[in-house]
Amino acid sequence: MTPVLILMGSQSDWPVMQHAATMLNDLGVPWQARVVSAHRTPDLLQSAMQQAERDAVPVVIAGAGGAAHLPGMLAAFTAIPVLGVPVSSKQLKGLDSLLSIVQMPKGVAVGTLAIGEAGAANAGLLAAQIIGVTDAAVRQRVQAFRAAQREHVMNGPSLELPQ
Repeated sequence: MTPVLILMGSQSDWPVMQHAATMLNDLGVPWQARVVSAHRTPDLLQSAMQQAERDAVPVVIAGAGGAAHLPGMLAAFTAIPVLGVPVSSKQLKGLDSLLSIVQMPKGVAVGTLAIGEAGAANAGLLAAQIIGVTDAAVRQRVQAFRAAQREHVMNGPSLELPQ
């Protein structure tokens, strides 16, 4: 199976983006992570997507903070699904990142997830679900993950609600 590509704008994004990798690991989906900056290494960004096309990468997960142009720029260079994860910024707590990723122009789609760790984990889950459309084994592992979540909730402590 070709690995999912996890890209981030800088090494400092890894504490968030590692949650996508963990989810993919939990679901038995291989991945590869790289740092590619939309602003500082635009040539590397373009060549990374050309290589992803040649390698038949099924999904790209891209995390970025601040101006957060990475997911949109990646999507401009490929027809591979790109899932954008807004990384929290110091100034605006990730709202700037979220708005930058979600406000793509018509014709350049980026699937945008929540800000931070939950968004990264859900990007890993969504990538596995996309792969699961054509890979029954991955689909079964996603279904098992969901069943385990349900069981965790159902077997958790019961709350007595006031009448």
